[in-house]
Amino acid sequence: MITSKTNEFIKHVKSLHQKKYRDEYKEFFVEGKKLVIEAIEEKMNIIKIIICKELFEDNIDFKDIEFVDKKIFEYISDTKTPQGIMAIIKVQEIQKVKGDTIFALDNIQDPGNLGTIIRTLDCAGINNLLLSNGTVDCYNPKTVRSTMGAIYRVNVQENVDLKFKLNELKKEGYKIIITSLDANIYHYDLDFKDKCVIVIGNEANGVSKEIQSMADVKVKIPMLGRTESLNASVAASLMAYERVRKNYK
Repeated sequence: MITSKTNEFIKHVKSLHQKKYRDEYKEFFVEGKKLVIEAIEEKMNIIKIIICKELFEDNIDFKDIEFVDKKIFEYISDTKTPQGIMAIIKVQEIQKVKGDTIFALDNIQDPGNLGTIIRTLDCAGINNLLLSNGTVDCYNPKTVRSTMGAIYRVNVQENVDLKFKLNELKKEGYKIIITSLDANIYHYDLDFKDKCVIVIGNEANGVSKEIQSMADVKVKIPMLGRTESLNASVAASLMAYERVRKNYK
């Protein structure tokens, strides 16, 4: 059992709280029984499971387990009330985006919003997500928790040059759909019959002007009250499920 903060493995785990080390090692961590069990079931590349027996009494059928005391687990945990189980996971290799619907996020900043969007896309059967340069890290601990396991199933490409990527996808026959308050049609006017990339913008500023200029179609979501804009994850959810409604009647 590990009981020291100076242990090399513990220092490595602690470093994964920072994006620069997650990027360097291409690893991230998840906490809690649900996320760990789901990682096993989804056959993720799990490097190690960490358990504190003082906090977690269940048995986990996994060969690479490291036991730590309560003080150490609380030190490496990112939650206020840790459950006593954590997994260190290798980041999956990026897969080519494919399918008839792709979502792209332009400079989304809130990790909770990103996690909710990933979770929603998984629920809606949409498996591809592009994150522009400047969008929050999808392996941020808060983002990972917010996905509720969907991070294992959605193909997320980070640090994407969105202008370049959208141009590539246009050549492949994808229609670029931008959410914008300046649009003349509503999101429910779309038929979603063509292959499309749906772009959701920054929480405060929306989709950048540069990306808006690439739109084949601009749409808006009805705003009947006095609030100026929807939360980015809500906007993404409405777009995703309008696509579901049109295609799965």
